[in-house]
Amino acid sequence: MKLKHSSIQEHMVSTKIVLGAIFIASFYLCASLAYPPGRHEGAYPVGNAPISSLSPDYYKFTCPQADEIVVSILKKAIAKEPRIAASLLRLLFHDCFVQGCDASVLLDDSEEFVSEKSAIPNKNSIRGFEVIDEIKAALEEVCPHTVSCADTIALAARGSTVLSGGPYWELPLGRRDSKTANMKLANKNLPPPNATLHRLIKFFQRQGLDKVDLVALSGSHTIGKARCVSFKQRLYNQHRDNRPDITLERSFYHTLASACPRTGGDNNIRSLDFVSPSKFDNSYYKLILEGKGLLNSDEVLWTGKDPEIAGLVKSYAENEPLFFEHYVNSIIKMGNINPLMGHNGEIRKNCRRVNQEV
Repeated sequence: MKLKHSSIQEHMVSTKIVLGAIFIASFYLCASLAYPPGRHEGAYPVGNAPISSLSPDYYKFTCPQADEIVVSILKKAIAKEPRIAASLLRLLFHDCFVQGCDASVLLDDSEEFVSEKSAIPNKNSIRGFEVIDEIKAALEEVCPHTVSCADTIALAARGSTVLSGGPYWELPLGRRDSKTANMKLANKNLPPPNATLHRLIKFFQRQGLDKVDLVALSGSHTIGKARCVSFKQRLYNQHRDNRPDITLERSFYHTLASACPRTGGDNNIRSLDFVSPSKFDNSYYKLILEGKGLLNSDEVLWTGKDPEIAGLVKSYAENEPLFFEHYVNSIIKMGNINPLMGHNGEIRKNCRRVNQEV
């Protein structure tokens, strides 16, 4: 009887082991079906992208010379026209804020959609497309159908920042290109230069970006220029009362008014940071503290009565390394807004139009 009882116990133990093994195998089978290896399709909101979705080493084996190609063309372009660095950096913002970082901003009009270039914040304003075309053509020659237009914008933005004296960052790569543009969304999502602080915060929150990101990324205005039409309201009719913005420092007001008359001159340009207009530094924040921010969206960072935001402006004005550190974190975060991955999107051959179906 003892032997028989022992064999029954052994049988029960072995049965439990077999059932346990079947359960574990079933679990992993279900998991593998739900999350197949190497499959990262879809667009991921900020903070939700899988760790392996974008990687600085994405082109390590397929196009290791990509950044070198980008920088070599940027050096020539910036030497010819220093302002182009800011224009290329701005392209990244205007791309990522509209349906994610997918190079939709580069698409020209087609039968299927209206270009984002026609949106109010972009029309007669965004530029640098010819430089992107030149970079993309060089990349296609060396690494055909490999580097996306979305990554080309991101590489050009980083290169422009570094070549202007700003910080370097490890740039996550691997974005794919959209097959459509969205002019209506560009009109909705891109902050206007006369935005109030409350509206600016909302624009950034819509993209998953916080107040630190807002203040740090606004520091991109340490380089570049703006047209008079972007800030003329501050000079002559800030609150629809035919009076200037009282937060404008007096001598700065007169300087701007002489360059931007009440009537005409809308396309005249002024430096966003007149102290060091081609150098990526923290003087932008120092000018804001003095009432010399060019755009309303610049100056309200200090005058908008938000203690956290005003504190960041003061900290960046006093501590350039802190500004650079926060800027790097924020621009990486922005660059991860809804990237197209896996089989979504495409790698455009020409950044101005979607690939032709074969």
